[in-house]
Amino acid sequence: MSRQPELVIANATVVNSHGRQEAHIAVHDGRIAGLVDAAQPVPAADRTIDATGKLVIPGGVDGHCHVAQVTGRFRTLDDYRTTSTAALWGGTTTIIDFGIPRDAQETPLAAVLHKKELATESRCDVALHGAVVSWDETVPWQLEQLAAEGVRSVKMYTTNRGTTMADGGTILKVMREMVRLDGLAYIHAEHDPIITDCTEQQAEDGRIGIEHLHRTRPELAEEISVKETLAMAEYTGAPVYFVHQSTPGAVDLVSQARERGLQAYSETCPHYVTLDDSVYASTFPEWFACCPPMRSPETVTALKERLVSGAIHTMSSDHSCYDLSQKRERTDDVRAMPHGLPGVETRMPVTFTAMASAGATVEQFVSAFAAEPARINAIPGKGRIAEGFDADLVVFDPAEERTVNGAAMHMGTDFSPFEGKALTGWPAVVVSNGRVVLDADGFHDPGAVGRFINRNGFRQHQSAASEPTQLPAAAL
Repeated sequence: MSRQPELVIANATVVNSHGRQEAHIAVHDGRIAGLVDAAQPVPAADRTIDATGKLVIPGGVDGHCHVAQVTGRFRTLDDYRTTSTAALWGGTTTIIDFGIPRDAQETPLAAVLHKKELATESRCDVALHGAVVSWDETVPWQLEQLAAEGVRSVKMYTTNRGTTMADGGTILKVMREMVRLDGLAYIHAEHDPIITDCTEQQAEDGRIGIEHLHRTRPELAEEISVKETLAMAEYTGAPVYFVHQSTPGAVDLVSQARERGLQAYSETCPHYVTLDDSVYASTFPEWFACCPPMRSPETVTALKERLVSGAIHTMSSDHSCYDLSQKRERTDDVRAMPHGLPGVETRMPVTFTAMASAGATVEQFVSAFAAEPARINAIPGKGRIAEGFDADLVVFDPAEERTVNGAAMHMGTDFSPFEGKALTGWPAVVVSNGRVVLDADGFHDPGAVGRFINRNGFRQHQSAASEPTQLPAAAL
């Protein structure tokens, strides 16, 4: 290091997905300038934070957030300032949002450019996914423009007929474009005909209120959709990423596809490894309105096992910030109410608590929370504590326990699906691009300093990424 660093995190147990080491972390100009063996003297710095007895992990990468999302007549109540602030409170330093067309008149390119403009208010770094609902002759050109803008993934829904659903022909054609443009297909996989028929049957039986949500979207609908989508990915050669998988069967289909050589990835969310379908019989079932819904206790246990085994690659929040007044407008009919849960701020402790209870290592937690979301989404400089990487760091206390109070959080809503739950593993200090934004004195708003991240090509990034030699892992 030729210049004195602005920040040193001293006496740190540095934990990456590949192992850990004792070191002092030097930060200069927003990047990690070097790791100094902890046996050596602490380097001089403008500011030194002592991390003795704590872990230091990479800042979280949340690959699945919905910010200022418009769906039909509902709009989430957050903006980039709110969501990015909540993310930093929860140890996440990079979020990836979606440019989803708000109506049939908005093009995929316009949707992304609109979100990119909104993101100038972000306190943390931001990347974007595109989205395609219907195919026309302009789509290939639009996808080329998105790639030039650093947007290298495109989301498609296999359900939500009449709003965001893409038909099979559109999905297949977009997959071909992703191969051509070195991109990644993102898929919300639920079989629309099954869901539509099942929902109609429930409505005919008078069981269409929120307390019956889990009966309208069976596990089979998710798994059949995953199977069909994998067939299209295999046919086209496209890499494919499945969002919010909620069943072990869906995850197993992806694992089997990977064994055949497909580049296929599984994501789940904290609520699917923590909450089960008994929540729909609770006092406030509207707190849990999301799609897919919560599953049986047996399914939750099996899904968590796959997370710990590594069959699930990433843990994302699927953050969607509605409040209870919006949720309660139509609790009588799940077809008319907004679905989605706030979760960007609680992703760290919920994930850590769930994984610790299943015997995972800290390294496995870091992999799902930061390293794999950065790698799979081809985000340069993120997800690892190493020289030259962005100085996105969390001084993490795995022993700290807090009870969730949704109204006291920072997500722009008035509830949390984890209300009243005791969770362990919270950030003590958060450093974003070299700035200390959270410490014992509270949150220090850095202003609208978040950068828009241009992502690499998918295959380009995977071939360039090389993991360091594996180090011994330690139990949580």
